[in-house]
Amino acid sequence: MNGTIFVTGGAGFIGSNFVVHTLTETDLSVVNLDALTYAANPMNLQTVARSPRYTFVQGSIGDRDLVARLLDSHAPVAVVNFAAESHVDRSILAPEAFVDTNVTGTFRLLDEVRQWWSSRCPPAIRASFRFLHVSTDEVYGSLSPHDEAFSESSPYAPNSPYAASKAAADHFVRSFHRTYGVPAITTNCSNNFGPLQHPEKLIPLMILHGVRGKPLPVYGDGLNVRDWLYVADHCRALLRVLADGRLGETYNIGGGAERANVDVVHDICDLLDTMRPRADGRSHRAQIEFVPDRPGHDRRYAVNTARMRDELGWEPRESFASALDKTVRWYLENDAWIEQATRAGYDDWVRANYGLRGRTP
Repeated sequence: MNGTIFVTGGAGFIGSNFVVHTLTETDLSVVNLDALTYAANPMNLQTVARSPRYTFVQGSIGDRDLVARLLDSHAPVAVVNFAAESHVDRSILAPEAFVDTNVTGTFRLLDEVRQWWSSRCPPAIRASFRFLHVSTDEVYGSLSPHDEAFSESSPYAPNSPYAASKAAADHFVRSFHRTYGVPAITTNCSNNFGPLQHPEKLIPLMILHGVRGKPLPVYGDGLNVRDWLYVADHCRALLRVLADGRLGETYNIGGGAERANVDVVHDICDLLDTMRPRADGRSHRAQIEFVPDRPGHDRRYAVNTARMRDELGWEPRESFASALDKTVRWYLENDAWIEQATRAGYDDWVRANYGLRGRTP
């Protein structure tokens, strides 16, 4: 694939990793449209900001005029949609923003892409153009401990406002392919982790609070299970889907690394005990605090990645242990980034959301 790709939400966690990976590992150019909400961080892209192959535009995927202008001026060979509100806890507290961005925003983006692709796209690009919608395994709902992993044919059963908003977006993407012929592909990924992830998410939250001597809040009994995917492996998978994925299909992308949340926290504590020991000599595990479970907390997610392996030859390169080690080291070495990501209101939000007995976490 050659030319320019139009990335939305490319200043967020997965999006920025994908932008940097693409500019580093391919000859593609990237136009990045991002609204720069709280979870986005321009520092994520400082290594590529001066690249002649990179263009940043601040704005919303719901701004039809802006999207249309960018499509016309850059004539991308693909659109990759990362733009989304993505934190389940925030969706429980304030779901409307998730509908605005994940549902209405995705619809407007899709509709502008449809109109451009059907009437204004250069003929040389039209035949190979792709719209890649990046979604989540949470659209499938929850698994019991003995259920088989979700496949691409698993029924949708979202249990949180976040998951419901992403499911709605997935359905719009499917409908635009079936109804209008838009050359679209959807991916549903498991829990990502790695550098540049906002510290409201589990792994960076535990690293940050661990080194600061704050409580490590774990929901419920801590036995909720997630399949963990290192973000660099996810980026490689998305490029494979862009290059050779079948139009109209869905591809599940997972790390094959199921872990209970409390075990993930234990692993982080053990790494911190070695890399950044406590002054009192105790383990960071002493900071763990079990807090009331969040509403509708899905018990287990896991995805079957056989289609990615058999059709596209992709498998994760990193083990969970090696990727977690790299992730912890990155957060310990990037204080300036953490300070930027945890600006005004972060501690108040964590304390209120996790109910940490009124203490400042």
